[in-house]
Amino acid sequence: MTEQPTSYERPQPGTDPADPRGALLRTPAAPLTPGAAALPAQARSTGETPPGPSVTPSDGSGPEHSQPAAAEPDTHRPRPAPEVIPAQPGTDPERSGPGGQERRTGQVTPPGRPTPMRRDGDRLRFVGAATRRIARGIDLDEIVMGLCRATVPTFSDAILVYLRDPLPVGDERPTGPVVLRLRRTDRIPEERDTEGGFLPVAQPEPSELSTLTAELCEVRPGGALAEVLRGVRPVFADAPAARAALPELLGEDGEAVIPAGQRAILAPLRGRRRVIGAAVFLRRPERMAFEADDLLIAAQLATHSALGIDKAVLYGREAYIADELQRTMLPETLPQPTGVRLASRYLPAAETARVGGDWYDAIPLPGSRVALVVGDVMGHSMTSAAIMGQLRTTAQTLAGLDLPPQEVLHHLDEQAQRLGTDRMATCLYAVYDPVSHRITIANAGHPPPVLLHLGGRAEVLRVPAGAPIGVGGVDFEAVELDAPAGATLLLYTDGLVESRLRDVWTGIEQLREKLAATAQLTGPDHPPPLEALCDEVLDMLGPGDRDDDIALLAARFHGIAPSDVAYWFLEPEEMAPGKARRLARRALVRWGLEELTDSVELLVSEVVTNAVRYASRPVTLRLLRTDVLRCEVGDDVPQLPRLRQARATDEGGRGLYLVNRMARRWGATRLSTGKVVWFELNSG
Repeated sequence: MTEQPTSYERPQPGTDPADPRGALLRTPAAPLTPGAAALPAQARSTGETPPGPSVTPSDGSGPEHSQPAAAEPDTHRPRPAPEVIPAQPGTDPERSGPGGQERRTGQVTPPGRPTPMRRDGDRLRFVGAATRRIARGIDLDEIVMGLCRATVPTFSDAILVYLRDPLPVGDERPTGPVVLRLRRTDRIPEERDTEGGFLPVAQPEPSELSTLTAELCEVRPGGALAEVLRGVRPVFADAPAARAALPELLGEDGEAVIPAGQRAILAPLRGRRRVIGAAVFLRRPERMAFEADDLLIAAQLATHSALGIDKAVLYGREAYIADELQRTMLPETLPQPTGVRLASRYLPAAETARVGGDWYDAIPLPGSRVALVVGDVMGHSMTSAAIMGQLRTTAQTLAGLDLPPQEVLHHLDEQAQRLGTDRMATCLYAVYDPVSHRITIANAGHPPPVLLHLGGRAEVLRVPAGAPIGVGGVDFEAVELDAPAGATLLLYTDGLVESRLRDVWTGIEQLREKLAATAQLTGPDHPPPLEALCDEVLDMLGPGDRDDDIALLAARFHGIAPSDVAYWFLEPEEMAPGKARRLARRALVRWGLEELTDSVELLVSEVVTNAVRYASRPVTLRLLRTDVLRCEVGDDVPQLPRLRQARATDEGGRGLYLVNRMARRWGATRLSTGKVVWFELNSG
C-alpha cells in the first residue's frame, strides 16, 4: 500500500503559502505546454497536480530562497536551518529566462509545478532536513517511510524502495542468490481543490507503480543490475548501465513507469558492509529534469537510509534476543497442581528495556503441595536477566529437595554471593499445602503478599521482611498462616507498587484497596475470576506510573477436603502389602470408586512391597481424591527407584514396569527424611 505524503496540508488563513513546510508553490493558472504531457496512464504511479494561483508577497517578505541573493537584507545575520523539509523555491531570475524558460536546459517549467532546487543552500537545507527525518526512525518501517516522506514531493514525484529479502544482520554472510523485494512506494496524490489550497486526500488505492513493477527481483551475478549495485553511486535512468539494469529490477512491465530523459535516478542502498537494496526516484515528464547535483542528493539520502536500515535490523535482532531470553527465563506455562489455581503476568519496564530481573515460578512438591516463588534482581539489563535465570534454576533445584522455605532462601543467598559481591535480589518463597489448608512463607527483603478472602476483605500479610539475597550472614524466618478455601494470594514485585509518584507502602495500600473493590463486584460468595483479577490489578497503573518491570503471580486456594483424604502408617513387615490393599479397598468403596479397586490394589501392593523391603521406619500410605485418584507411599530410604527392563529369568523387578503401564502418571521425589513414590489414576 502507498501512503500519501504528509506535505499536503491546507494552508491556514494568514500564513504565507511560500512558507517552506512541504507544500508546493502555486502560480497563476496557465495551460501546460503541448510537450509536457503526464506519465502514460499505464505507467503513472501518481496523478498530475493541476496548476493553481500563486501568492507572491507584495512586501518582499517571502522566504529567503524566493529572492535573489543580492536583495536579501542583513545578510550577516545567521539564519537557523528549518527543522522541516523546505519546499522548492520558485523561479530564480539569475537562472531562468523569459516565460519561465530555464537557462541551462532551455526547458519551460509549467506553472504550478515544483521546480528544481536552485542554489547550494537550498540543497543543503533539504538534505539536512531529510536526513534528520530519516534518522528519527528506530525500526525498519519508520526509516523507509522517512525516506519516502522526505523525498516526495520535494525532491521527486514518486519513489520505489527495494530491500534485500531477507535482510542480512551484522556480519552474517547471506547464502543463496540476492533477492530484492519492493518494500514501499510513495507518490504525489492527484486530487487538489480549486480554492488555492490543498485538500486532505483520502488514502489512495495501491499505486500503479506497485502493480506495474515486479515485487521480487533476483539479482543475476554479473548482470547489469549487479554492476550498478556494486558501483554504489546513483546513476540517471538514461545512462547505459541503468537502461540495462532497470528492466531487471522493475520487471517486464516496469520499464513503462520510467519517464524519458534525466527524470529517474537509480540509487543503490549500501550499508556498512554490503548493498542492502536500491531506491528509484521518479519525476513526471512535465517537471524539470534532475540535474547532476541531484545525484549527490540521492547519494546522501541513500547512504543515510542504508545506514539507518542497518541499525534498525541490528536493533530488531537485539530486541528479538532480549524477548527470547526473557521468555525462556520465565515459565512457559504454569502447572496445574491439586487444590490451587494459578495465573501470572509479566510486564517489562519499557519497550526499550525488554529484559529485567523479575521472575515468578510455581513448583509442584510432594504431597500435592506447591511452591510459589517471586523474586527481583536489581537492574534491567542482560546481566540482571542472566542472574535471575541462575537464581530461578537454583530455587527449582532446592524446591525439589523439599527444603523448608527459610532453608531455600539461605541457599539462594549463598548462591548469590558466589555469583559476585554486588549480586543483590529480593525473593519471597511460599509453600501451600492443600490438605492442611496452610501456607508457609519466608521473605528476603521482598514486598509482603496480599491475601484476598472470599468475603471481599483484603489484608497485607505480616511476614518478616528479612534481608535481601546476596547480603550474606543473615538468618531467614518462616511463618505459617491459614490459607482458607476460596482465598486468593497475590505475590508481586515492587514495580507494581512503587514508582517516582508514590512510595512502596502507599502503593501496597492502593493494591489492597483495588483488590477489595474488585471483590465487591462479584459478591461475597463468589471470588472474582483469577485472570480478570490480574488484569484489574495491572489497570491500577496509570500512564507514566511504571519505572520498573512487573512480575505478578496469583494463587486461588481450593484445597482438598478432609473427607477426600485417607492416610495410614504401615510397619515395615511382610504383612504390610496385604494390609495396604485392604485399606485402599475400603477407601475406594467409601468414595464410590469400586471400578478402580483391582488397579489400585495391584499398584499399591507393588509400591508398598518395594518400600517395606528397605525401610527401617514406618511407611506412610495416603490416598487423595480430586479430579484424579492419587496414591503416595513414603519411606525413609533416600535412594529413588529406577525403571528397568527385567529379564525373563528374574523373579522381581517388574513392579515399576506395571506402575508405568497402568498409571496415568507416576514419579518419585526425594525428601529430607527419605522419599515419596506416587502415581495417579483417572477417577472418571
